[in-house]
Amino acid sequence: MQVKRKLLDLVRDKIRFKHYSFSTEKTYVHWIKQYILFHSKKHPIEMAKVEIEEYLTKLATKDKVSPTTQNQAFSALLFLYKEVLGVDVSQWNIQALRAQERKHIPVVLTKEEVQSILQNISKEYSLVVYMMYGCGLRMSEALNMRLKDIDFGFNKVYIWDSKSLKDRTVPLPQKLKEKLLEQVQVVQTLHKQDLENGFGSVYIPYALAKKYPRSQTETKWQYLFPMKKISTDPRSKEKRRHHVHPQTLGRNIKVAALKVNLNKRVTSHIFRHSYATHLLQAGVDLRSIQELLGHKSVETTMIYTHVVSEMNKAQLISPLDF
Repeated sequence: MQVKRKLLDLVRDKIRFKHYSFSTEKTYVHWIKQYILFHSKKHPIEMAKVEIEEYLTKLATKDKVSPTTQNQAFSALLFLYKEVLGVDVSQWNIQALRAQERKHIPVVLTKEEVQSILQNISKEYSLVVYMMYGCGLRMSEALNMRLKDIDFGFNKVYIWDSKSLKDRTVPLPQKLKEKLLEQVQVVQTLHKQDLENGFGSVYIPYALAKKYPRSQTETKWQYLFPMKKISTDPRSKEKRRHHVHPQTLGRNIKVAALKVNLNKRVTSHIFRHSYATHLLQAGVDLRSIQELLGHKSVETTMIYTHVVSEMNKAQLISPLDF
């Protein structure tokens, strides 16, 4: 007799089959669970357009969530119906009250402010931040980097299967080359110790672990920025050395910003914004910056032209200074 699986377990299975990240899995499961609870635990297959609109409207009006959060919940529900329940939602034309969207100009750092943070961040995390600024990487892209992703011969950094699902390369900052070579040596030594202690395997994306079972313990697949300790994989429950935790890195960035009394809101993404803005100020064309950042559309990259425009306004003279 085949045991009928719970809905949320089916959701998790489908997410893993589609190779989505663990953070996406947790987010989607959360919103689907909240959607079901909002409708008094009614099964989603018994609900449709009206119930989805009611829930999304409630998020905007009662919970007052941001547009990004509401879109996140919407994406989770679309995934549930389309991928898990096999329901064609394209004909539903869902019309919920949308959360009010505000377009923010990204906050960026000056070159001096970037350097001040880099000089005050904990040494073990400084190279990650150097890479985020020097290559315009998202935090996830920097943390998921493997030893094999640094091409010292051709001075390139490879970013595989990033947010836009489009692989790309960026120039390897020459000022970081020596530090990166040292980091590779550190990881190689650490990996050797792990193997001697009965560990040494690392998470391998997609089905590569099954197709190439030895790759899990190969040095080139080890994370460039590993954690200090062995941890338990939340999916497989296997004990491995994962990469530095995003919250740990974010906390260290915040501490460094406080040390230099920086009153700007400093997050990991500010280094990517600063990278793009500084390239634009240096005369690099917008299309090239788009490719370096991995944006699907040049319209996304154009936000940095507004940033530079606002900076230029600061050079205008106030009537008080006439």
